[in-house]
Order: sequence, then structure tokens, then C-alpha cells
Amino acid sequence: MTLGELIGLLEEYRDEHGEDCEVRLMTQQNWPFENRIAGVTSGAEMNEAEHDDPHEFADEQDVAVDAMVYIVEGGQICYGSKRAWETCRDC
Repeated sequence: MTLGELIGLLEEYRDEHGEDCEVRLMTQQNWPFENRIAGVTSGAEMNEAEHDDPHEFADEQDVAVDAMVYIVEGGQICYGSKRAWETCRDC
């Protein structure tokens, strides 16, 4: 999925449910969990941060693509539902 496609899908939900609707991340289709979203980052930001102070971070592995956006999990909230995979909208 591209950033533009994700933005388009999120705009549809904003129009249906409003901007204050909470967003969670559903993971593990066979044993679903709902997770908070900690935030977003990019490959470029991660690569730059490691080079700024390489001893501050747990790994020294560069991300292969600078122009990649990551949604970062913020922790498990509760069990999820397998129906999320059956009903998800895709592009």
C-alpha cells in the first residue's frame, strides 16, 4: 500500500466517522490483537538517527529504503477479531 492509498482510505473513514475517531492497529490474523499506534516514522529518519549517535540505539542496521513510511505499534490493548481481515478495505 502506498502513502497516497492509505491517506485515501483514512479520508473515507474520516468522512464516515469524524476526525476524533480512534485509530488502532490490528495484528496477527490467526491470533488477533488490537494495538495502539505510537506514531509514524520513515526509513530516512531512522537511518539519520542512527548516524547521529550510533551508541544510542539498540541496533546498527540501516533501513533499506529511505522513502518508506512506518506505522509504529504502541502496545497491545486487547484481543482483536479475525473479521478485520474479512472486512478490511483495500485499494
